[in-house]
Amino acid sequence: MSTQSDRMPALYIGHGAPPLLDDPVWSGQLAAWAKDLPRPKAVLIVSAHWESAPVSLSASGPGVPLVYDFGGFPAHYYQMQYATPDASTLAARVAAMMPDGEPVHQHTSRGLDHGAWVPLKIMYPEADIPVLQMSLPTDDPYRLLALGERLRPLRDEGVLVIGSGFLTHGLPFLRDFSIGAKAPGWSVDFDLWAADALSRGDVDELAAYRSKAPGMPYAHPSVEHYTPLFITLGAALKADEPGDQRIDGFWMGLSKRSLQVA
Repeated sequence: MSTQSDRMPALYIGHGAPPLLDDPVWSGQLAAWAKDLPRPKAVLIVSAHWESAPVSLSASGPGVPLVYDFGGFPAHYYQMQYATPDASTLAARVAAMMPDGEPVHQHTSRGLDHGAWVPLKIMYPEADIPVLQMSLPTDDPYRLLALGERLRPLRDEGVLVIGSGFLTHGLPFLRDFSIGAKAPGWSVDFDLWAADALSRGDVDELAAYRSKAPGMPYAHPSVEHYTPLFITLGAALKADEPGDQRIDGFWMGLSKRSLQVA
């Protein structure tokens, strides 16, 4: 039986854009965080950049290709590789955890998008841990909490469950795209609201972000970078207990606040 000491936590991380790989501050924070974690046997990651219903799983064979789902960056980012080991055992396990009658689609060619491979390339640079990506099948916080709860047993099997997004993501409203850009008021306000709700374990407050969070809708004109948080909270042993906010601050004016839950 697994014990508290060998159970993997669950994470919500800000994944950044490809230039995160060249930012010594944030990449250093992610690398140090990964070193503090138990070494996972596998990683299951839900990225903001794959919204698909029903629940879908990425290709799971060895050396899954990357998805270069971004534009306007230097050429070397489109040549990066992250060839991870076979994750087919994890894919079969995740599929078996879904409710009876709820289909799971296995994409045989869909690779890891930048919401998965950019942070993982920093956290586990050797690419020696199996990685499976799961789609974000809904934006309903309570359905995602239930999905995260269904995935919770994976943590006792050595699997690191990650929701990958960005706590604020109002790209259309940014004026300065430099890494050290000053955060606009809507980004700061949403970040502080979320930090407070997370510190109190107030899941219902977090779920009511559309009506209760300051900075909306500018902080999230579309919500896919926020909602992976609920996969993480659902996978927590107790979703309403405060997690450990491991990273804070801003990058390109967007909140990089990230969370670890027991």
